[in-house]
Amino acid sequence: MAQPEGDMLVVVGSSAGGMQALKALVAQFQSDFPAPVLVVNHMSPEMTGDVLVRVLDEAGVLPCQHATDGERFEPGKIYVAPSDRHMLIEGEKILITKGAPENRSRPAIDPLFRSAAVDHGNRVIGVILTGYLDDGTSGMMAIKRCGGICIAQDLDDAAHPDMPRSVIVNVGVDHSVPIARMGALLSKLARGTPGRREPPPEDVVIEARIAKRVLSDLPSVEKLGDQVPFNCPDCGGVLWKMKEGDLLRYRCHTGHAFTSAVLLAVQSAKIEETLWTALRMFEERQNLLATMNTRGDGKSSSALSQRANDAQVHVDRIRAMLKASDTPVDIVEAGGRGPTKA
Repeated sequence: MAQPEGDMLVVVGSSAGGMQALKALVAQFQSDFPAPVLVVNHMSPEMTGDVLVRVLDEAGVLPCQHATDGERFEPGKIYVAPSDRHMLIEGEKILITKGAPENRSRPAIDPLFRSAAVDHGNRVIGVILTGYLDDGTSGMMAIKRCGGICIAQDLDDAAHPDMPRSVIVNVGVDHSVPIARMGALLSKLARGTPGRREPPPEDVVIEARIAKRVLSDLPSVEKLGDQVPFNCPDCGGVLWKMKEGDLLRYRCHTGHAFTSAVLLAVQSAKIEETLWTALRMFEERQNLLATMNTRGDGKSSSALSQRANDAQVHVDRIRAMLKASDTPVDIVEAGGRGPTKA
């Protein structure tokens, strides 16, 4: 794939605690910052993202705006992914798509990072800030494999260090710094002159094309990994397992993708939802049996009482499971904002 020549490009991913981290970061940029900055911050589909754009626009001297489909990005400007859309890169332009969510997030960090790595190679500077779980790790790995620069927020500095920790552990970074030092570092790196670029790996190209909805078929996904006996929690399709170093990921042929940590969190949430449904049904059964016993519906009182007692046994067991400290109740909220405890 031909890769356009050009200046450096900064891509930033954040989640829980991201607004404050991003605000502190963009406040450090000077008016002559030599690269465009593209930002994905997890948000729920119901949010517009206008508050984040306004906060970042007022925080520093660089103009900040929602990215729009087809526009050419320019140095010294900040582009924020809109709500419920992926922000991707194609050449010198921004693509805004409604492709399948990744890690239950749209916008997601990985698709932006991969598309930047494929089209700009070693001219990409990837930055991961505070957030839960591990969205951004696979995308950062793509940046590294394509020769780009990897930066993670210092773990002691991050409000929620899961995302930067995952990148540090699974990818390895060129720099791990607190927000207070990141602006100066990015300004210096963005003025660098990288060497010759190499063609991107085939698997990174395939995943970048899937995110752009150019393709989404079985042969393409089969090139990425092996089919496993798990179902996609978003569409019910089968999943393929992909291994990148120690990072396990799963993808269905329609485009949904999950890291193992996110897939486990989603399964945990569905288990809890199932338990609550079962609890409700057994309680309704118990109430119905009690009503039948009171009104006398042709059954012996002792038989109905026994069946009600049996239902109570199941109710007690389910309640105990829900109350147990080891019950899996990590929930990935809509929009990928992170886990909560029920």
